[in-house]
Amino acid sequence: MPAPDCRLGIDVGGTNTDAVIMDAADRVIAKAKVPCTPDITGGIMAAIDTVLKAPGVERHRITHVMLGTTHATNAVLERRKLRRVAVVRLGGPATHSIRPMFEWPKDLAAAVSVGAEIVDGGIEFDGRDLSPLDTDALARFLGRTGGSAQGVVITSVFAPVSARQELQAAEVVKRELGDVHISLSHEIGSLGLLERENATILNGALAGVANDVADAMRRALAAHHLQSATFFAQNDGTLMGLDHALRYPVLTIGSGPANSVRGAAFLTSTADSLVVDVGGTSTDVGVLVNGFPRESSRGVEIGGVRTNFRMPDLVTIALGGGTEVSRNHSGVQIGPHSVGYLLQRDALVFGGKVPTLTDGAVATGRASLGDPRLARSHRALLAEAVAQADVMLSDAIDRMKSAKGDRALIAVGGGSILVPDRIPGVSEVIRPEHFDAANAVGAAIASVSGQVDRIFQLGPGGRQTALDQACEEARERAITAGADPRTVEIVEREEIPLAYLTNPAIRVRAKAAGALGGLPEHQLEANLSRQARLAGATEQAESP
Repeated sequence: MPAPDCRLGIDVGGTNTDAVIMDAADRVIAKAKVPCTPDITGGIMAAIDTVLKAPGVERHRITHVMLGTTHATNAVLERRKLRRVAVVRLGGPATHSIRPMFEWPKDLAAAVSVGAEIVDGGIEFDGRDLSPLDTDALARFLGRTGGSAQGVVITSVFAPVSARQELQAAEVVKRELGDVHISLSHEIGSLGLLERENATILNGALAGVANDVADAMRRALAAHHLQSATFFAQNDGTLMGLDHALRYPVLTIGSGPANSVRGAAFLTSTADSLVVDVGGTSTDVGVLVNGFPRESSRGVEIGGVRTNFRMPDLVTIALGGGTEVSRNHSGVQIGPHSVGYLLQRDALVFGGKVPTLTDGAVATGRASLGDPRLARSHRALLAEAVAQADVMLSDAIDRMKSAKGDRALIAVGGGSILVPDRIPGVSEVIRPEHFDAANAVGAAIASVSGQVDRIFQLGPGGRQTALDQACEEARERAITAGADPRTVEIVEREEIPLAYLTNPAIRVRAKAAGALGGLPEHQLEANLSRQARLAGATEQAESP
C-alpha cells in the first residue's frame, strides 16, 4: 500500500473555492473549482467532495490539508464578525500626544474597540525601560472594560527591542480576566509604533473570524472522514499550523495572492518572473523573487488602517471574470461591481442578463465556454470593454516592473482567459497546466516559515552574535509554526546598521523556512534539495 503522503490544498476566494490533491511526487492528481457560497463551509465542503470523487484518489492517503482564504480581508473591509477588544499601549507619559487608533475610520474603530488606554511603560531603543510598567493602572483599565472585551491588545514602545514589558502586561491580563485572547505587538509587526499597534489591534479583532474558518474546516474534514493535519497559508506564501493561525489571524490577510504567486512559480519551475492572477472579482499583479512573492517595502493599508507587517508587493485592480460591463455617458464602464460567485447564473453566455468580462473573452475568441450566441447583441460593447481591460492590465504590469526590458509573465487564475497573448513590455505570456487552480497548488506545496525583525544591541559578541541570535529565533518560530526541524533553513537575512546612536545597534530581519512536519522521508529529502538549490541561487545573486 502506498505511503500516506498526499496533500489537499484549498483556496477560498470571493468567487470560487479551488481545491487540488497533490501526491508525494508533487503531481496534481485531482482538482476542483466550485462557486463560493454565502457561508464558507458550503464552498469548502463542495470543493473537497469534488476532488475526493476524482479517479485514483485515495482519501486515506491525505495527511495534510492547507487552506488559504480572503475571509480576514473581507471581514475588515465589510466591518463584519469582528471581535471587540481592549487596547493598551505601554508608552506613558511619552506617547500621550497621539492616542491609539487616531487615524482609524470611525465605523471600524467603533466596531473593534471597547476602549483604549495609554499606561506608563515602554522600552528605550537600547533595551532599557522608558518608564516602569504601571501594572496598577493597567489593572484598573481592565476592570473598567474587561467585561465587554472579547480580547486584549498590548503594544509597547520599542517592543521589537525587548518584549519583557508586553509579557509582563500579559500576565496582568491573565490574572484579571482569565483565559482571554491576547495579542502582543512584538509577535505581529516590526518597528514603527503606530503601524505595529494597528496591526496588533486588527489581529485581536480577527480572532473570531479565524475561529469561524477553522470550525468550517474541521466540519468539512470530519464530514469527509479526513483526519489530517491542518495548516493555514499566510502572507508570505508559507504555512502556519492551525493553533498558530488562531493566535495570529492577521498574518493570513495576504494569503490568497501569495498562494497564487507561489503556485505560478511551482507550475512553471520559474524563480523570477512577473505573475498575474485574474479571479472573478479582481486581478493581482506580483513579482516572483527566488520563488517567493516579492514583499512590499511600504506599509500596507487594510480597510483604511496603516500597518507595517510584511505583505506581498502587489498591484490590484478591479478586473475579473465576473466584472460587470456597461455603457455610460463617457463610454464603456468596467466594474467596479462583479457578479462574483453568481457568474454562471448572471453572465450572458450562461443565460443571464449581465454583460461581464467573461462574456467579452468569449465574444472576442479568447475563451470557449457557455453559448457564444447569447452575447451577440452586446458584441460591440464587449469588444470595447476587452480592449479597455487590456490597457488596464498593461498599466498594472508596468507599475510592477522594477527594471527596463521585457520580462516573462505567468498568467494564472480562472479569469486569466482575459489576458491577451501579447502585452507591451512582456516577452512572453506563460499559461501553465493547472493555471486555473494555481492558488490551491500554492497552498499545497508551501513550506512553513518563521520570521524575526528586531533591533539588537551589539555586545561583546558583536555583529555575528546578533545575526546568529536572530537566525536561531527565526528557526524556532518556524518549528513552532509546524516545520520539520530537519528541514528548517535560513532563506532570507537582512541587516541594517543604525547610525547616530550612543550604543552600537543593528536591525536584523531573518526568515527561516522548512518542510511540513510529518512528511515522508523521501519528500523531506526533496524539500532539502530544493532549499539548497534556492540558497545557492540566492548566494550567487548576492555575490559582487
